[in-house]
Amino acid sequence: MGLRNYVDKIKPNFEQGGKFAKFHSTFEAFETFLYTPKRVTAGGTHIRSYVDMKRSLISVVIALIPCFLFGTWNIGYQHFLSLGADATFWQTFGYGLLKVIPLYLVSYIVGLVIEFTFAEIRHEDVNEGYFVTGFLIPLIMPVDVPLWMLALAVAFAVIIGKEVFGGSGMNVVNPALLARAFLFFSYPSKMTGDNVWIAEKADAYSGATPLGTIFDGGSVSELPSLADMFIGTIPGSIGETSKIAILIGGIFLIITGIASLRIIIATFAGAVAMTLVFNALGMTAAMEVPFYYHILMGGFMFGTFFMATDPVTAAQTNPGKWIYGFLIGAIAILIRVANPGYPEGMMLAILLLNVFAPLIDWCVVAVNIRKRKKRWASAERSAR
Repeated sequence: MGLRNYVDKIKPNFEQGGKFAKFHSTFEAFETFLYTPKRVTAGGTHIRSYVDMKRSLISVVIALIPCFLFGTWNIGYQHFLSLGADATFWQTFGYGLLKVIPLYLVSYIVGLVIEFTFAEIRHEDVNEGYFVTGFLIPLIMPVDVPLWMLALAVAFAVIIGKEVFGGSGMNVVNPALLARAFLFFSYPSKMTGDNVWIAEKADAYSGATPLGTIFDGGSVSELPSLADMFIGTIPGSIGETSKIAILIGGIFLIITGIASLRIIIATFAGAVAMTLVFNALGMTAAMEVPFYYHILMGGFMFGTFFMATDPVTAAQTNPGKWIYGFLIGAIAILIRVANPGYPEGMMLAILLLNVFAPLIDWCVVAVNIRKRKKRWASAERSAR
């Protein structure tokens, strides 16, 4: 109760007429992060729950922790593997932690400064959305990305991806993916270069990600084993390599009702369907890759569970979710196979369908309206 009493004691200083009234939005953000707001509904009948927006977003962060922990360890593992050196678990994890912490500091400092600045200028509450976005961005970046590049990407994602549309809940596309897209198109050598994403690897070390192997002319037999790709002991973005960790977090989101199971199933279905079409054609090595390899390679599973299911940018109607997810999976595989210059298609597929999600929902609603009108007309004719 000591902290609660202290917060209540200093709160008048940040309200209208207080010494620090201009920082009300900042204070309110920290207060509601610590405690559920005391605001109550007035008039009418309402269903109240302790699970507010901040608590839902915290649940997403909890779901991402397995990816964060494994990715942090894998950074050290890939580093020492490239050097041919032995290391203990804690040496491996500690090395990875030293590489990850600066990325998170940049992500949260740059992003939150912009968020708080916009909130104070608008005299609005601080949006909660960046709590998740700031955690996601480092997980989908190369571990060796320069910090100044990351800062630019974060600033672009927050300002252009969120604030110009009105903040969290108003954005059209996923801000975390927009940060990655910014780096991809602005600094392609860092995001699509020939070098694998390993921190401080040996100069003589040669290796490639599964996507890089198959789409640079290699065969399926040259890919890492399914076990390695499922466990995640391969190079790649920090949070995207371990499918076990992704599944743990994804199942948690499904159980809590935060992630849409319809979108997840539809995304896998779209990927399988498009892969089977290419398998039937079999004109190139990329077309011969089985669907289960596609699902385990790159950021497909991470994007499916944590990006495609974003409740703000995804389709909202139930039929729309099936269409939205199916198209993401199908287009992701289409980009991978048809465009050798960009083997990882999940990012572009999700961003593209983010833009079309409102149109999908509009079409679903329009079809339902037409069906109802026909039923009403038929019922009126029968009544006559």
